[in-house]
Amino acid sequence: MGFSSSSSGLGAGAGACRRGLATASTAAASSATAAAAAAAAAEAAHAAGRGPKSLARRARALLRDYKQLSKAKLSGLVVLTAAAGFAAGSEDGPLDWSRLGWTSLGTFGAAACANALNQAYERANDALMTRTRGRPLPAGRMGRPHALAFAAAAGAAGLWVLYDKANPLTAALGAANIFLYAGVYTPLKQISVANTWVGAVVGAIPPLMGWAAAAGQLEPAAGVLAAALFFWQMPHFLSLAWLCREDYARGGFKMLSMFDPTGRRTAAAALRHCAYLLPVGFAAVSLGVASEWFAWESAALCGAMGAGAVAFYRAPSQAR
Repeated sequence: MGFSSSSSGLGAGAGACRRGLATASTAAASSATAAAAAAAAAEAAHAAGRGPKSLARRARALLRDYKQLSKAKLSGLVVLTAAAGFAAGSEDGPLDWSRLGWTSLGTFGAAACANALNQAYERANDALMTRTRGRPLPAGRMGRPHALAFAAAAGAAGLWVLYDKANPLTAALGAANIFLYAGVYTPLKQISVANTWVGAVVGAIPPLMGWAAAAGQLEPAAGVLAAALFFWQMPHFLSLAWLCREDYARGGFKMLSMFDPTGRRTAAAALRHCAYLLPVGFAAVSLGVASEWFAWESAALCGAMGAGAVAFYRAPSQAR
């Protein structure tokens, strides 16, 4: 009787043990199946990420970031000013379209390099400003080493093209402008309001590059183009600094408008540079760079800019 009861108990225990093992095996198998399915899904997603469509999307996104990093539109305007200098410097002979093309390409590379270096340096400042926080570096889409590598590649290629396809003088001007923009103007923006005037010098050099590429040397007439661009830029920069004064203050940049609560000093500086620009058109005529019509046309433009500066001076708080 006791033996029979023990046997029955052992049989029941063995059955329970087998059921427990079966349940555990089933659970383990289910877990393994789920893990395998998850791994397969991850692999499929990873494989899809390597597909042609995904690669194309990444390439387009990277291209957009490179365009922002190089400030492609602004660099294109720099190329146009260099091309104007090239055309003016080619007055004694036919226009060398091939050299103009190479000069434009090299100038674009130099400008892209300078702009990329600027953004690499100002990453933290740009993150604080509304108008710049969407750029590749402050937005986190690109690291600083990547931006510096892009700048090095663009600068090296641009300067080599200018040296090999134009002449050493043009390449030297391009290298000097990269240094002036990235090495002087960029850090000066956080130190002194003089940065605005240094930035205008940077913008005045590309016409000299174009002239040097065409003529192989610089002449007094080339200086007229540089002076015109320098004085023309100042009202634009000063008015932009006034309109964006709060944004610049958040970014930590020292602009004249930050120390000019009424706007009168900023407006007066803009008006002075409009006046300085007026005789440049007549100097261009006297040096044979332009016709008499150009002098009167430029005078009319100066008058229009001056009228805007006067309106700014009278009511700076309403200037937009």
